[in-house]
Amino acid sequence: MPTGEWTAGDFIRRHSDTLLPNWVRHQRDSTSLRRDLISDRDLEQQSKQFLSLLPEAMRNGHTPDVNGPEWNSVRELLAEISQTRARLGFSPSETATFVFSLKQPIFEALRRDLKTDPERLAIETWNTTMLLDQLGLYTTEVHRKGRDEVIARQQEEMLELSTPVVKLWEGILALPLIGTLDSARTQIVMENLLQMIVETGAGIAIIDITGVPTVDTLVAQHLLKTVAAARLMGAECIISGIRPQIAQTIVHLGVELQDVVTKATLADAFAVALERLNLTVASRRAGVA
Repeated sequence: MPTGEWTAGDFIRRHSDTLLPNWVRHQRDSTSLRRDLISDRDLEQQSKQFLSLLPEAMRNGHTPDVNGPEWNSVRELLAEISQTRARLGFSPSETATFVFSLKQPIFEALRRDLKTDPERLAIETWNTTMLLDQLGLYTTEVHRKGRDEVIARQQEEMLELSTPVVKLWEGILALPLIGTLDSARTQIVMENLLQMIVETGAGIAIIDITGVPTVDTLVAQHLLKTVAAARLMGAECIISGIRPQIAQTIVHLGVELQDVVTKATLADAFAVALERLNLTVASRRAGVA
């Protein structure tokens, strides 16, 4: 190829037929490629898409800003690839290798075409390195955000699963709490409890804190907020699981539970709930003549 005026985008477009198979081969031979997580077909398709979009985005020169509007299509494709690989279990470095592995095929092609122009070869090699480094780093940023979103969603799902509302009896609900009760979890607790009150029409909700390791002022405030929200929906709350250590802590902190009924065990709280609904549990044997 002549060493006259041409852009790097022109170069990649003209050599795409040889760059693509060489690039795919380099990726397959790389020790960082998770062959168990991606098929050869998907790998080749992603590589082909990227190599077709790259020359168009590079048409404005050798030192592009990959954050510019002309790079929208390239960024969207890399974001899709990064998010997909994040969900599949690729690490950030394994994902970035998708872009970085294109360097060697391009350098080999540049060396063949510009072997008689070492100055131009050095310039194009440097410009290509800068460009692919920017795009590779972009994939790691998107990958990290994607993994953070997955982790956040999993945490939300775990919080929902860890705050089940159980129907103990007609008109009686139980909310067993296990672990730390913070602001985020309190919100989920309230939403789940209020939703069940609406669905079942229950008049009594037992909040069991047997599985809550410590109760401080903040935890007590969260409990009171939950009680207040339930009352607004027409349900009274009973707090069970008040162990001696928790009782002493509440007294020392000066926390006022107001007129909330508290019991040591869930069984005691259930007995109170039955009494308020004018219900009793009797042994079948006692009724036998």
